[in-house]
Amino acid sequence: MFVRMIKAATAEQLGAVRERAVAAGLAVYEEQGATGSTLAILGPSGVSATLEQEFAALPGVASAKRATRPYRLASREFRDTPTVVKVRDAVIGGGSLTLMAGPCSIESRDQLFEVAQGVADAGATLLRGGAFKPRTSPYAFQGLGLDGLRLLAEARERTGLPIITEVMEPAQVDMVAEFADVLQIGTRNMQNFSLLNAVGRTRMPVMLKRGLSGTIEEWLLAAEYILAAGNTQLILCERGIRTFETAARNTLDLNAVPILRRLTHLPVIVDPSHATGKRWMVAPMSYAGVAAGADGIMVEVHPKPEEAWSDGEQSLTIPMFQRLAGELRSIHTLVTPLHDDPGAAGASPTKS
Repeated sequence: MFVRMIKAATAEQLGAVRERAVAAGLAVYEEQGATGSTLAILGPSGVSATLEQEFAALPGVASAKRATRPYRLASREFRDTPTVVKVRDAVIGGGSLTLMAGPCSIESRDQLFEVAQGVADAGATLLRGGAFKPRTSPYAFQGLGLDGLRLLAEARERTGLPIITEVMEPAQVDMVAEFADVLQIGTRNMQNFSLLNAVGRTRMPVMLKRGLSGTIEEWLLAAEYILAAGNTQLILCERGIRTFETAARNTLDLNAVPILRRLTHLPVIVDPSHATGKRWMVAPMSYAGVAAGADGIMVEVHPKPEEAWSDGEQSLTIPMFQRLAGELRSIHTLVTPLHDDPGAAGASPTKS
C-alpha cells in the first residue's frame, strides 16, 4: 500500500503513520517528493481493506491506495520522478548520457591502461572491466580476481574514471566493494537472491543486468530485493535475452527501454555488446538504444580484439569507440526533447 501525505504534513503525523504500520507488523519505506512524502507500507500478506481505511483517516494523509503491481519500491506508484544515481562526480539518469566502456576481461596492466586512457579521452563516464568472470565453460578464462580489482583501482587513479565491475557471490561483496564504484550483477545472477540482498545492504551503486530469459516483471522483482534491502542507488541494464533467433548472440529487447521508462523510476542502460555478440552490430544497436530513451550504453573495448581472452568478436577497437561516443552524444542531443518523463506528465504506467 502507498500512503501519500499532504505537503504540509508534520513530523508527528508522519510518525503516527509509521507507528501504526509497525504495530501491524508491516515494513515502511519513505520517499520525499515535490508534493509531499509517500510511504510504501509493505508486508508478506499485504494490507487489509480495514487497515487501508484506517491509514486513509489518519491526520496528514492525502490518500491510501493499494499497489497495483507486485514490485512496489521500483514502481512509479511509489516514486514518480526519475532516480538519479551518483557515482563520484558522474550522474546516471536524469537526462544525462552515460557511456560505460572497457574490456570484457582485465588481462594485464598494459591492456587495461591502454583501454582506460582511450575511452577516457573519448569522454567515457565509467570504466568497465571484468575481474571475476562467470563463464559458460569451466575451461574458459575466469578473470584475474583480486589482482584485476587492484589494476582497476590503478586505472581509476590514472584516468579519474569511476569503475564498474561484476560481483558473483555474497562472499565477494565486501572485497569488490572496497575497489569498485558500481557493483554489477550479471545476467546469470539476476535471481541470486542472497547476492541481491547482500549488495542491497552496501548502499553503494548497483547495476542489475536482465537475466537471459527473464521477463520484465521478474527483472523488476529482482530489483525490488535490492531496494527493499535499503539501497536506492540502482541501475537496470538490458543486455539481450535468449530467443529462438540465432543470427545474433542474443536478442536486444529495445521494447524494454520505453516500457521501463513507464513502469519504473530507475535509470536504464543498454549493453549492445552482449546483446549482439558481433562487433559490426554494436554501433547501430547503440544508436537505437539511445534513440529509444536509454540513459546510456555499456560496450566492450579492446586494443586488439582479435587477441582478446574473452568476447573479442564483440569488442570495439579504441578508435571505433571514440567515433561511437561522438555519434551517441549527437543522437542524445536530438532525441532528448522527444522523451518526456512519463511520471512528470502524470501518465498511468498501465495505459497508453
